[in-house]
Amino acid sequence: MNDSNNLEANSGKKLTIAVQNDTWERLPIKTHIITKDDDITAVVEKYALPHIQSGDMLFISERIVAISQGRAYPIKDIKPSRLAKLLVKFVHKSPYGIGLGSPWTMELAIREAGALRMLVGAFAAVVTKPFGLKGVFYHVVGHNINAIDGPCDYTLPPYNNYAKLGPAKPMKVAKELGEAIGSDVVIIDANDLGAAVLGKSNSMITDAFCKAVFKDNPLGQSTEQTPLCIVRKVA
Repeated sequence: MNDSNNLEANSGKKLTIAVQNDTWERLPIKTHIITKDDDITAVVEKYALPHIQSGDMLFISERIVAISQGRAYPIKDIKPSRLAKLLVKFVHKSPYGIGLGSPWTMELAIREAGALRMLVGAFAAVVTKPFGLKGVFYHVVGHNINAIDGPCDYTLPPYNNYAKLGPAKPMKVAKELGEAIGSDVVIIDANDLGAAVLGKSNSMITDAFCKAVFKDNPLGQSTEQTPLCIVRKVA
């Protein structure tokens, strides 16, 4: 039974947004707290599939994909290296997420991308900074390290004491989920500063559209517990 009419916007967020001369609904879906023991396909089928209509797109927080893959770790189990402690001193701290601004997340980035690539990325960022170029470090390092995040006070427990990598093979996961539910799927890294697209089941959906429809982060950033969101064109 389809009961998407019962879905409401998160507190402080708008249900609709205008993009490309059309109006789109963003319908957040609440789930249980996802762990490494959850199968992401089963989660999507349980919580999102009953609400899906023809033409819908399902946007999924990259966080729960990564967690379900076992890519989130208690910070007590992460031992930062000397390089991690050094590099973290040069990271800009954002109020919307730790990113690489902690020794634990920096250590995960080094393990994921390799120390040499991290050093090359840091050097490239330094030499291009006078030219006003942004994002050079993340572009050079790659490996989706921009999706790495760490413990924040507003993060839902127990993950307020965890650091996590980005999801593995997000394009492949998006395509598999799209086939499972019969709708297009986008895996997105969103916060209150904007959004980054990590995976899409359909290449015809542009990154620009995804970022525009999610630019105010309708999933919320704290205890909303809504990592799934149906995006639906308003007739």
